[in-house]
Amino acid sequence: MQITQLRNATIVLHLGSRHILVDPMLAPKGALPPLRLLDGKRLRNPVVELPAQADAALAAVTHCLITHCQKGHFDHLDGHGKQWLRQTQTPVICTPHDAAYLRQRGLNVQPLPEAHEKPSPFFEGNISTVRCTHGEGVVGRFMEHGVGYFIAMPGEPTLYLAGDTVLTPHIRDFVLRHQPQVSVVPAGGARLDVGQDIIMGQDEVLEFTHLSQGMVVANHLEAISHCPVTRADLRAAARKAGLGERLCAPEDGQTLLCGHQPVVLAKVSDGQPQ
Repeated sequence: MQITQLRNATIVLHLGSRHILVDPMLAPKGALPPLRLLDGKRLRNPVVELPAQADAALAAVTHCLITHCQKGHFDHLDGHGKQWLRQTQTPVICTPHDAAYLRQRGLNVQPLPEAHEKPSPFFEGNISTVRCTHGEGVVGRFMEHGVGYFIAMPGEPTLYLAGDTVLTPHIRDFVLRHQPQVSVVPAGGARLDVGQDIIMGQDEVLEFTHLSQGMVVANHLEAISHCPVTRADLRAAARKAGLGERLCAPEDGQTLLCGHQPVVLAKVSDGQPQ
């Protein structure tokens, strides 16, 4: 298994001959509105361009997987992402909840069965959804919570794509029970003008990594204006906590090689361990 970090939550999973694009936000820098209006900056999004490696990665894509996309969550599926999926007619795997919304936009939708957190066929393996909590309290009432995915494929490490979520008791229990060998988690500590964090931040990512026995890949970093956590700070905190060998914050454009148990995470681009 290889994972290419493109930008924010947009990654490409390389599983043998399949290359699965996850949550495509493909807009140029500054093409999307700000997500905080009261901070005095009103930065437009995304705050960085796609990396140079994006074109080659997208050219290889065979499928797409969406964690959530409604209620204005453009940082997981924006207009440019929809246009690319519509033009290429890439098969889009999603929940039944999102299927009608995506079909109305002309996408080639292949929804998963309705059953929640029960394995469904996924190529030669299986996939199951994991409930997300994209913020709690008042702000949580206005969010599209979506799902994470747990993927098990023959000959590959088990993979947990957390989606946009804070670290809830449900997710703690899931990680302890299933111990995914590789997890991709949101780490930016996103916060709107009101309320608390709506995805994991530095402390919750460190706690998640303590709970997990596998490798943890942190993304949702340094691309959207309401995510204050930096890669440098997260890496430093991981080293201080003794987690530097298991918690990785890849750069945009970086491809990681995820081996079998014990899981080894390495940079494909230059062959140096991450």
